[in-house]
Order: sequence, then structure tokens, then C-alpha cells
Amino acid sequence: MGKTTRVLALAAVAAAAGGVAWALRDLPAQLGAIPAGARAERMRRSAQYADGRFRNTVPADMLPPHAMRGAFVELLVGKQRRRPLGEIPVTRPELGGRLAPDGLHVTWLGHSTALVEIEGVRVLFDPVWSERCSPTSLVGPKRLHPMPLPIGELPRIDAVVISHDHYDHLDLPSIRALLRTQQAPFLVPLGVGAHLERWGVPQDRLIELDWDEQVTVRGVTLTATAARHFSGRRFSRDGTLWASWVVKGASRSLFYTGDSGYFEGYKEIGERHGPFDASLIQVGAYNDAWPDIHMKPEDGASAHLDVQARVLIPLHWCTFNLALHAWSEPVERLLEEARARDIELVVPRPGDRVDIDTLPALEPWWRPIA
Repeated sequence: MGKTTRVLALAAVAAAAGGVAWALRDLPAQLGAIPAGARAERMRRSAQYADGRFRNTVPADMLPPHAMRGAFVELLVGKQRRRPLGEIPVTRPELGGRLAPDGLHVTWLGHSTALVEIEGVRVLFDPVWSERCSPTSLVGPKRLHPMPLPIGELPRIDAVVISHDHYDHLDLPSIRALLRTQQAPFLVPLGVGAHLERWGVPQDRLIELDWDEQVTVRGVTLTATAARHFSGRRFSRDGTLWASWVVKGASRSLFYTGDSGYFEGYKEIGERHGPFDASLIQVGAYNDAWPDIHMKPEDGASAHLDVQARVLIPLHWCTFNLALHAWSEPVERLLEEARARDIELVVPRPGDRVDIDTLPALEPWWRPIA
């Protein structure tokens, strides 16, 4: 190898190493922070906290015996089409107009990110604008469609709500962008504030809630309610709480599941807080290897009926490949279940803004690319 060739090779290695180092620069921050001090003390007082971690009201098996073996075999030999065949249609939403003081609109931006406009108040759920839902931009599930609009072009947001601290729901770059471009408070379950505080969110913009605690933002009440899931950005689990959310105005209301396995708690939520105009329900990324922490589409339909909601909008599918089922399977199964159980279903494209009072006809837009 000549001198010039060696120099070029060394330069290429140095550039590659520098690229990796740049991609990993935020990795320590991505892991978040371990709650301490007054925050940790408040967590210990929670009815959901025992023996150093948060617990579900109904125990949940993360990975039942032998389940991972079956999932691994399915990963190797399964014939499911886990990606769309073509480009996912994305709509650029028009969000800057005047809000109706008695209206309810939902704009699904992909995966579990949704903007709810309720009685003139805008609530943004689980904002994830990154290309990967991962602690690093080098590896991890990559989005299958672009976000419908840049995060900097969002209109005024009144509350940013987080369901739990997993990477596909709590995204460091998105939180930092919203911190710069918005003035809204961040509503999070107990302990999750430690992550946001490490990322620069000031205390006066952090509101941490236990289940059944609530806060009112510009006349709209947001209540953290139970879910059946788990948490963790590091190697340990359940150091922060997870939650579903109830959003209620003077006359309009909505329920957001976050991530959850099916459980009887949905009926209690319906009895206590329902009925709802609409529900945003997790229906994707399920598998028999983790049956208690993510709902199958049929479970999502049951949860919708349990909470006594009128219109069902499915979340947690389409955007990231996080399980072994076919890309379009969640929505196809949900459509069949909705017809069988007389559920009013809306399946928006990413970016579609749905007026809950004037629902669009159901169009299976996903089928040409499935």
C-alpha cells in the first residue's frame, strides 16, 4: 500500500469514527435520569409504587416462558409483509386556523403522536419527530413515512402530554425542539420529569401526575389514568410511571390509551370519566410473546367500548416496524372487529385532521400498498 493510499485509508477510518462519535454524542442524555430527591420521595408515596418500582394493578408478564424462542423463529421464517410495498400517503394538515370554542378535532401525525384540538385548546400527545425511535440515530426502528409537517411549524400548543418514557413515545430531540419553539407545559407520569429536567425543561414547565391526579389547562382538564404497561430507557424497568390520559372540556372529551395491555381498568375509567366523544387506541406492535403490555386490535375495540367512547381512531401502527405482524394487519383486524361490534371507526392517513362531528367516510387507503 502506497503512502497516499495509507493516508486516504486512515482519513476514511477517522471520518467514520468521527461520524459514529457524532451520532453517539447524545447517548448519555438519551438514557435520561434516575429520579432522586423530592421527586423520588413523591414516587415512593404512590399507591402504584412498591419495592423500588412501579407496578400494574393487574400483573403483566413481559415475556412469558418460551415466548422469545417462538418470536425469534417467526422473525427468521415468518412471511409477513412488515413494510408497505409503496409510499405511505401523507397529508399536510392545515392547523393554523381559528379554533372552534366547542369543537373537537384530532390530527394523527403517525405512530402515537397526535394533536388534539378541544374547545380551543391544543394538546400534543407523545411527540416523536426523530427518524428512529432509538437512543441513537445509527440503529433502531426507522420511520416508514415522513412527519406530515416540521415540528417548528406547529401552531401554538397548550399542553404536551407524555404517556411513558419508551423511545417511541418520549423523544429527546422533539422535547428539546418543543422547549425552544413552544411555551406549553409538559404533563408526564411520576418520575418521567427527571428525564425532561436533564434535557433542560425547567421546573415551571413540568407537571408530574400520579394516576387519578389532574391538572386544568385553559379550561380543559387532563387526568392521568391507569394503563397496563412498563417503563424504562436503561437496562432496568419500571423506575417511572406509565399512564393513559383523559381529556375533558366543558362539553367535549377524549381518551388516549398510550401503550397498554387490555385490563379491567378500562371499564373503571369509563364508569368514572366516560362517556367520551372519541378514543385514541393503541392497536399495533402486538405479539404472543408480550400479550400483557400491548393490545391486539380486538383488545383495542374492547377498550374503546369499555371506556364508553363514540369514535375510535387507531394509533401505534403504520410508522415504525416494532413487531412481527404484517404492516397493515392491525388496521385490517380492527376494521373487521369494528364492523362486528358496531363501532364507529376512523382510520386517518398520517396528517389527516379529523373533525369528530363530521366524520369522513372510511377509506381503506392502506390496501394498495399492503
